[in-house]
Amino acid sequence: MAENGNRGIKDRLRQAAARLGQAITALLSRLRDVFSPSAWRDHGHGGMLCIVLLLLVVFLYFLGVYWSQEPDEFDVRQQALAMAGGDETRLVPGYVTTSTLITITRKVLNKPGGYLSNDRLPPASLFGLYPMLDNIPNWEFGAVVMIRDTARVLRNDFSRSQSQSLEDPDLAEAEPRFNFANDSWLFPPTEREYRKGITHLQRYLDRLTDPAQPNAQFYTRADNLNELLAVVEKRLGGLSRRLNASVEELRVNTDLAGDPAARQATRAPGLIVARTPWMQIDDVFYESRGYVWALLHVLKAVQVDFREVLKKKNAEASLQQVIRLLEQTQVEPSSPMVLNGDPMGWVANYSKTMVSYISPANAAIIDLRSLLAKG
Repeated sequence: MAENGNRGIKDRLRQAAARLGQAITALLSRLRDVFSPSAWRDHGHGGMLCIVLLLLVVFLYFLGVYWSQEPDEFDVRQQALAMAGGDETRLVPGYVTTSTLITITRKVLNKPGGYLSNDRLPPASLFGLYPMLDNIPNWEFGAVVMIRDTARVLRNDFSRSQSQSLEDPDLAEAEPRFNFANDSWLFPPTEREYRKGITHLQRYLDRLTDPAQPNAQFYTRADNLNELLAVVEKRLGGLSRRLNASVEELRVNTDLAGDPAARQATRAPGLIVARTPWMQIDDVFYESRGYVWALLHVLKAVQVDFREVLKKKNAEASLQQVIRLLEQTQVEPSSPMVLNGDPMGWVANYSKTMVSYISPANAAIIDLRSLLAKG
């Protein structure tokens, strides 16, 4: 019976393939008729020009849909092992984190459509005058922010034993490359600078596993990890605040709270009306998705490289909780556009939903930093 079932499935697949082939053949035949010399004579040049423009618009639309795909998640340890040629002995401390940073950057550059933030041609942009695809460029910016933060901590903390130690020469070259303008079209294009940064990271990674290169180091210490989490805490806090402002709200100014001697450069009102402009709500939403996508992979890499530190500090469960919360933000939206309904209203508010995961994750990171700071 199993064989009959398999044969039936194969027959249905063959029939579906045959119908698809017939449909493609009919479409090609129709297009041939449309663009034949007789059709040009019948419809005139103006009519044929309208047909060509219509087909071009349809083509650009579907191309834009394809380019709007976000990269899939990947297994950080398996990716690191593949980069190490399958040699487990090369997975020294820091190898997974560094290889993950390289992979994140490559995926941002090599996803469908490539890197879009600096594109000036359709379907990404209307010749630089108006962005036609703004969701993915904002997603890219969020991911690039996390790449920059990780590269900075890798250069200043992970690879250095103390404050007066020498910085790694390749990391000193890589970090400024990732801080290059994210929307430079030419002279030079952003992609070229980011790929130079990847090259320097790869050199550092190769030296990290070379016993003859003792100057290339990665230190898995609690204080080093705390430096990364301190940056992440501020980033997630800022994103939560901007996402919350998708709906107008009245906030009490707490900038100087907790310190009676604190002062600020300019006076600010005690009550602040916060509201993200309507046209920027989807920008903040996709920037948050991009940042969290990159952050998730970095945290999973840290979970591997800092396993002994986390175990000693009894902080493994705390980091796992942060990862589980942030994974919920990567669920694909069911609507083609970012909805922004009122709280408790009929229409969902995607920004508020995102905050419901990011804010608890941020609170868990604060607890995690406290655990790491304890002796």
